[in-house]
Amino acid sequence: MVSAVFHSPLDAVASQVAAPVVSRPLAPSPAVAVAAATSAPRTRTPLDLRAFWMRVLPPFLGFGLLLLVWEIVAMKSTTGFPSPMATWQQAVTVFSDPFYSKGPNDQGVGWNVLSSLQRVALGFGLAALVGIPAGFAIGRFEFLSRMFNPLISLLRPVSPLAWLPIGLLVFKGANPAAIWTIFICSIWPMVINTAVGVQRVPSDYMNVAKVLNLSEWKILTKILFPAVLPYMLTGVRLAVGTAWLVIVAAEMLTGGVGIGFWVWDEWNNLNVANIIIAIFVIGIVGLVLEFALIKLATAFTFEEVKS
Repeated sequence: MVSAVFHSPLDAVASQVAAPVVSRPLAPSPAVAVAAATSAPRTRTPLDLRAFWMRVLPPFLGFGLLLLVWEIVAMKSTTGFPSPMATWQQAVTVFSDPFYSKGPNDQGVGWNVLSSLQRVALGFGLAALVGIPAGFAIGRFEFLSRMFNPLISLLRPVSPLAWLPIGLLVFKGANPAAIWTIFICSIWPMVINTAVGVQRVPSDYMNVAKVLNLSEWKILTKILFPAVLPYMLTGVRLAVGTAWLVIVAAEMLTGGVGIGFWVWDEWNNLNVANIIIAIFVIGIVGLVLEFALIKLATAFTFEEVKS
């Protein structure tokens, strides 16, 4: 049963009469608005002191704790372990002339760092030329993935220094052997990250490529490369960090000019202060490389990937 309710027209008129009439204020003229804006006092955003101190104080406390422990160890040491102040004075002496050269085995810390960076650049550059295309191929084609995945799983866990004797045997020289060691330890992160990036490209992109009948070169340059770039840059960043770690140990074993050889030579001279200086130099250079690559990756990464 359907019922209907009828209202009298008088009820509607009464409700309209009873409803309050709200009058809208007139908008001020532009001149009045500008005058009010200029006359109103400007409020400054208060400085968030808590956020400022949370950003500044913890790093200072960390370095202060390091210096405190260092000073205690130096005071308790009976073997002449240098204190922070003694190491600072030695660092001033070392960096007053970092590029002196008094023969092949006596050069400043600047030349040693540049020699190590040169070896890292050569080994890393060769690894990038081989590893990035290999990663694209392994990720793109299932046959190659099944073919090379067992080899990568077998060789990747091997310590990079285990490859150093192979390089000495094959290349008959310490410098090519060190570059070979950098190459072999840098190639795995780039291959694996690039291949994973290719395999994670959305299938819709590849379906559109099939519908448009794109060539393999178009698929690589227009679809795969932009989508895989964040993964590839992550592999590059990991590879550079690993290469800088390995070159120090490789140079300790091979000799010549380099920051690793400088550490070993100062140990033979029982100059512990220079060894500590070298440790800080290695850390600072590695931090600069990491920061530069993070900035590069951020510049070439999509916004949704950044977040």
